[in-house]
Amino acid sequence: MSEQKEGASPPAANIRILEFSGLGPTPFGAMLLADLGADILRIERFGAGRPLGGDPQYDFLYRNRPSVAIDLKSPDGLDLVRDLAMKADVVIEGYRPGVMERLGLGPETLCAANQRLIYARMSGWGQTGPLASRAGHDINYLALTGALYPIGPGNAPPTPPLNLVGNFGGGGTFLAMGVLAALLERHRSGKGQVLDVAMVDGISVLLTQMAGWMQMGLWNSGRSNNLLDGSAYFYRCYETADGRHMAVGALEREFHDAFVAGLGLDPLQFTDYLNPAVWPDRFRRIEPIFLLRSQREWAAIFDQLDACVSPVLTFREAADHPAHLARHVHAHSGPALQPAPAPRFARSPARLPDPVVSKPDNAETLTNWDVTADAIRLLQENKVLG
Repeated sequence: MSEQKEGASPPAANIRILEFSGLGPTPFGAMLLADLGADILRIERFGAGRPLGGDPQYDFLYRNRPSVAIDLKSPDGLDLVRDLAMKADVVIEGYRPGVMERLGLGPETLCAANQRLIYARMSGWGQTGPLASRAGHDINYLALTGALYPIGPGNAPPTPPLNLVGNFGGGGTFLAMGVLAALLERHRSGKGQVLDVAMVDGISVLLTQMAGWMQMGLWNSGRSNNLLDGSAYFYRCYETADGRHMAVGALEREFHDAFVAGLGLDPLQFTDYLNPAVWPDRFRRIEPIFLLRSQREWAAIFDQLDACVSPVLTFREAADHPAHLARHVHAHSGPALQPAPAPRFARSPARLPDPVVSKPDNAETLTNWDVTADAIRLLQENKVLG
């Protein structure tokens, strides 16, 4: 990762964001903005626990921004949040529709007081529609958008792709993009606006290419005989002798032929490789060959070839891979190892990850947001701050 240039500010420096803490896409989107240098204050629910447990020092989604626990059921707590929103460029919240309105912190209230405020609302189903008030998780949003159906082997149920596609791809990434776009628009208009960021919308956008392929007749409706679903013998994973796997992505002819040659086979016997009819027999021919060597041995062979064949690594193994070490893809912060921010900026690098602070200093945090020491002391005495 690029080193921080002396005197250089990150791309989103001096942008103040008030984030209402949540799970999944909301903290991920805020993390992306914090990595870019935004000054984010995360509001936690007063007395809230950790629903998924674990050691907070490894809560990387909350990196690069402090938090403060505020009692949102108290008038003083609500007044404090309204005061903070007056100083913010952006508010991010990921509660169910109506929750912020019931607290008196909805966009009608906060945006009326701060007309330059960008109010970003992250949800699964969106702020409108028949499912808006329903609960859901990543797998549900994938299911109803059509994204889950084609993933997985044809003879088994669909396989959830972790929460990478829904929470982080269709949710948090679109949240960060929307906020940045709204800031650009505000630079022209001088006005803020409300963003309705729904995972079902973002996931559907991620399906754009597949939607086109299906209507061109280039993608079958089932989970088989498709180019990228693991059916093609040149685009799938193979088990090795030690129970590990190699990933093959040899889509173009030159890479396909290099892949076949790396196995000790003759590429001339593997013509018409884009024809799904030949895939099953060729897979059955190649599968036992991979079982003859370990993953390390196959990696050594294909390291010498430009064939788009790679070992399937664990996270820890990936962090130690020479290519990632050379680019500083991962960063150490205290005892923790975490992915470094992306993308990379030549002149104004992103912020390096800070260790996650599990017990923030509320006084220092609020002082940085121009809350006076007397006000903080009074809030602490009234037990408004956690």
